[in-house]
Amino acid sequence: MKATGKGFSLLELIIALGVAGIIATFAIPAYRTHIAKAHRLDAAALMRAVQFVETSRLSQTPGGDVIALPAGMDRVPSGGGVAAIYALTLLLESASNGGYTIEAAPIASGAMQDDACGIFVIDATGSKTNHTNANEAARSSSCWTGKG
Repeated sequence: MKATGKGFSLLELIIALGVAGIIATFAIPAYRTHIAKAHRLDAAALMRAVQFVETSRLSQTPGGDVIALPAGMDRVPSGGGVAAIYALTLLLESASNGGYTIEAAPIASGAMQDDACGIFVIDATGSKTNHTNANEAARSSSCWTGKG
């Protein structure tokens, strides 16, 4: 009596694993790129902090308190039990920033610590830039639109 197998042969298993490996070779880097772009859009969401500062400046009396970002607005994403990716810092008026500058710097131990876009910067004049080691101006526009 001959046994009839209803399982996979070793050759079929090796072929299936090879196909899965080839798919993973392309899928994993694409997934990581997608996640990095999503995190960059989180940094670009620091516009919420800009709105807060602008509103505070309008309602502030001359010589009033120094404006500071409230707890929860000093990181992105804010709250919800999600680990912070960027830390927001409000820098006060200088000769070139029109009144203030807000920076979104990657958290040192976070997912974006080695990102090519570096630190996202926006000032009161609406100028959006990035502080990076090299090729700063060329990367700025693509980083802010999530296409970098």
